[in-house]
Amino acid sequence: MKKVEAIIRKSKFDEVKKALHEIEVNFFSYWDVTGVGNEKQGHVYRGISYSTSDIQRRYLVIVVSDDFLERTINTLLDSAATGNVGDGKIFVSDVVEAYRIRTKESGSAGIN
Repeated sequence: MKKVEAIIRKSKFDEVKKALHEIEVNFFSYWDVTGVGNEKQGHVYRGISYSTSDIQRRYLVIVVSDDFLERTINTLLDSAATGNVGDGKIFVSDVVEAYRIRTKESGSAGIN
């Protein structure tokens, strides 16, 4: 099993969520987070200058079986991209074990 952590633009969240549901990733957790990016210059929007040093993003955590990893990653890459600086990052790590509390199932059965 793998844990996929993705940091994406908040504006892309609905599109990402829909794309994940389409490939049958029906459960994941997410949080609103603030990060510091590489871009240091400010931006002007409707005559108001604002800093881009603190960036509002959405942080997703998804646990998938090993054979579903590539499909999940490709879906995130396609649905979260705008082609601009600040689209986000994806991190993948191993999950040693998973348990479903209600049924006490473990392993892949615990996440499906």
